[in-house]
Amino acid sequence: MSTIMKHKTIKYLSVLVVVFCSSLMQAQQDPQFTHYMYNMSVINPAYATDNPGVINMGGLYRAQWVGIKGAPTTQSFFAHSPMSKKVEMGISIVHDEIGDVVNESNVFADFAYVLQLSEETRLSFGIKAGATFFSTNFNGFVYTDSAIDPAFQNNISKTFPNVGAGTYLFGPNYYLGFSTPNLMTTRHLETQNGVVGSGVEAIHFFMTGGYVFTFNSNDNFKMKPAFMAKGVEGAPVSIDLTTNVLINNKFEGGVGYRIGDSVSALAGFYVTPSLRIGYSYDYTLSDLKKFNSGSHEVFILFDLGSSRDKNSGKGYDKSPRFF
Repeated sequence: MSTIMKHKTIKYLSVLVVVFCSSLMQAQQDPQFTHYMYNMSVINPAYATDNPGVINMGGLYRAQWVGIKGAPTTQSFFAHSPMSKKVEMGISIVHDEIGDVVNESNVFADFAYVLQLSEETRLSFGIKAGATFFSTNFNGFVYTDSAIDPAFQNNISKTFPNVGAGTYLFGPNYYLGFSTPNLMTTRHLETQNGVVGSGVEAIHFFMTGGYVFTFNSNDNFKMKPAFMAKGVEGAPVSIDLTTNVLINNKFEGGVGYRIGDSVSALAGFYVTPSLRIGYSYDYTLSDLKKFNSGSHEVFILFDLGSSRDKNSGKGYDKSPRFF
């Protein structure tokens, strides 16, 4: 990378850090992902692969705090592809459940516009637009108090429009992104009979980044440290630090640390050059460890219509999140 491009990259990172640290909003609500680096479309609409002729698809399932009754589960799905040199489009879906009571689904169409800053460096800007579907089901809900809170007497089913935005800087061996996947705050529960029973979907801010190190000329051993920081007003910033290694472009292993919350073990491998699966386990470090046996996450990634070099052993050469 040229000296000018290095200065531009440092300036870009500095601006993102300032914006991120000065703009945190309210209440930690969005789902967590240990494999955030393989679920980037859900987090950032500006995510782009610069991989013409390929439709990238992926799905993820997360069971949080297994053993706690009513603990959250999350499913996500994405599909996206370049439409031209400068445009990439796709869809992203996140479904979150808390027991049998609360369900929320976010369905978005994503659009990214990619600018070529140099021969190898690109900067994309993205927007996502769609809807949030929120519902509660209090049928069969067991109350500890004989006097039922009026806020929980009626089931709720509401739909809210939503939009998100992001930016994403990437090259052959690094990426850096900043995004707000849900820009519109929504009120789920209204005040009833003088009792305040409201839940507000607050704006979350995400910063992500990663860098790929190659340790031999045969490209058979790579290491990628990565991070994700998530902020919302009223809660501490959540920071994930992860390091993965890729061996022979087939097997991947890694460790992660969510500061003050959990440690993780990650694994993945290519079933075929176009099909990849992975698993992670989170061990809880907070006081919740007394009540759960950890969190589990699985993902599957598939690329359709790849025009990759068959000798590379993989179909994600142009995106460092896949090495």
